[in-house]
Amino acid sequence: MTMEKKIIRFHLQLLLIVFCMLTFNSGNKALAQNKTQYIRIANLVIDTTQLETYKAALKEHAEAAISKEPGVLTLYAVYDKDRPSHVTVFEIYASKEAYNSHIQSPHFLKYKDTVKDMVKSLVLLDVIPIALETKKHN
Repeated sequence: MTMEKKIIRFHLQLLLIVFCMLTFNSGNKALAQNKTQYIRIANLVIDTTQLETYKAALKEHAEAAISKEPGVLTLYAVYDKDRPSHVTVFEIYASKEAYNSHIQSPHFLKYKDTVKDMVKSLVLLDVIPIALETKKHN
């Protein structure tokens, strides 16, 4: 199998994992499908020697974005259990404008500055949802 096919297979597997995670979201009404939402997937490869520092920075950033920005609806981050340096972030914003605001926020700029030397590869994908369903847990 070629490297390109391996990368595509990896991305598809991570995408499946992220979508499966959506079903375990505890009642997030923000995931109700809305045609104005902006959805993006970030596929990253992280320097293995800095992985724990990267994960801490990403977690701090995601928590700040969700708590401080009403337009940031969902930020899920996962890594491949067989290749922990391969990270996928699934992002849902209320709109393209909310995304544009997010990437100018102080916590996003801090995150980007903190991780700039940790990220070996970054591929951003704009995606259109087919189904984003969530079971509400009582």
